[in-house]
Amino acid sequence: MDLELNHSFSLYSVTLVVLLLIFSCTPAEGNFRVIGSPETIVAALGDDTILPCHVEPQIDVTGLTVEWSKPDLKPDPNDRLRRVEYVHLYRDAREDLDMKIAEYVKRTELFADGLTRGNISLKITNVTFEDEGRYQCFIPKLKSHFKSSIIYLYVAPKSVTTETPLQTPGPTEETDVNGGGLSMRNRLITGVCVSVFLMILLVVGAIYVYWRHKRQKQEVRERLFLYFLNV
Repeated sequence: MDLELNHSFSLYSVTLVVLLLIFSCTPAEGNFRVIGSPETIVAALGDDTILPCHVEPQIDVTGLTVEWSKPDLKPDPNDRLRRVEYVHLYRDAREDLDMKIAEYVKRTELFADGLTRGNISLKITNVTFEDEGRYQCFIPKLKSHFKSSIIYLYVAPKSVTTETPLQTPGPTEETDVNGGGLSMRNRLITGVCVSVFLMILLVVGAIYVYWRHKRQKQEVRERLFLYFLNV
């Protein structure tokens, strides 16, 4: 009986450790960060450009609201309601055009395949001089204290050669300057957590098999004892 209690207690203890490990490896509120390009994005007049922005650690943001705005843009004095307007507003898994700045209609888009990885970069087509300025990417319901980031766009004359890449940007080490290298750190943390979890899972399985074996032997002994007792 004492042996059975000891094994039950060991199984309970290991299970508790596994649960604590799972919770400790789960990103807590405040660990997520919205990270934009720390460098000025240079685009030539009339070209297409991308304003890089993503969430670290990577999460699926398809179900969240993503707001792209120009914080320095003055509200329209003729608008009595003083409505907030956006460069691009992604809400309910689609673009919301009701509150979009007229000058950006049909000129902006997010990368649908990148949203599942936390990529909220904005593509702007046919860049104009009026597009120049500060842009803010913002996820209102992100469980973090770092829900937004500022990216600056500079529009150069057409004769100036720019080096802004037009491929879909993803979370890279180069864009993690403000994040302190979170990509590599989180990969290491995830790898360690998975390895330790699998190791503990094997230990729990071994303890359970051993306990079952002991329990079966104990049951056989009890049955034999009762059998000879009744003979």
